[in-house]
Amino acid sequence: MFAPLFRNPVRLLVGIVALLVLLSMTVSIVPEDRQAVVLRVGEVYGTKNAYKPGEQFGRSGAGLLFTMPFADSVQLIDKRILGINMERQQVLSTDQQRLQVDAFARFRITNPVRMYTAIRTEERLQQQLATILGSSLRNELGKRTFATLLSAERGAVMDNIQVALNREAQKYGAAIIDVRIKRADLPEGATLEAAYNRMRTARQQEAISIRAEGQKEAQIIRGSADGEAARIYAASFGKDPEFYDFYRAMQSYRQTFLGENNEGGTSIILSPDNEYLKRFSGG
Repeated sequence: MFAPLFRNPVRLLVGIVALLVLLSMTVSIVPEDRQAVVLRVGEVYGTKNAYKPGEQFGRSGAGLLFTMPFADSVQLIDKRILGINMERQQVLSTDQQRLQVDAFARFRITNPVRMYTAIRTEERLQQQLATILGSSLRNELGKRTFATLLSAERGAVMDNIQVALNREAQKYGAAIIDVRIKRADLPEGATLEAAYNRMRTARQQEAISIRAEGQKEAQIIRGSADGEAARIYAASFGKDPEFYDFYRAMQSYRQTFLGENNEGGTSIILSPDNEYLKRFSGG
């Protein structure tokens, strides 16, 4: 059966080449760091070595992939953690500081079918996520002051940006792992001293506002306490009007005869039967 082939080396060579081509169209190798999307007549048919959280290296399903010649094709998609480097952009903070910001993000393709269906290639996905990162960064920093980037609140800012970016990335079958600002500089020609002066002025105005609010609260509390004290005095003295009259007379004598500092020396000439001195009569 194979004798004619061996007698004709050209036919044998052509047969071997055809067999190799057919084998290459039937069998593919999926590396550990790639996930494969199988397309049958241009439509998604299945996947191999797709990302699974917590999977162990060597047990992920990579290896040989058998497909149907001429009908199937294989699209390999990166399974590793990929990066986005956002070009420097100008951001306006709430205290009117124009900042030049550099940022980057790390992401992984977790749903290769959705990623291929939505945007096709990793390069286009990176470009799309870089655009979304820039928009999320401007929106979040536009709500903050320049001092926020120099304080512990910077971590919360990054978390908010990551949440916003991840919400959009999931539409493309990706998950954001980390977002960081590399640099946040003032524009050329702007000095840090001027920025610090504006920050100091803003803090002073904030302190004045807080102090005024505290004084307002203190006056309200003091007025409420004085009113409560007057109510208690009135309730107490109302039970014995004669004692109240005597108590108020004693206070009046102290202020009149001793003065404010209890130094004495006040001289008053009054008639012995004066109404004011009635507490001294009948002793």
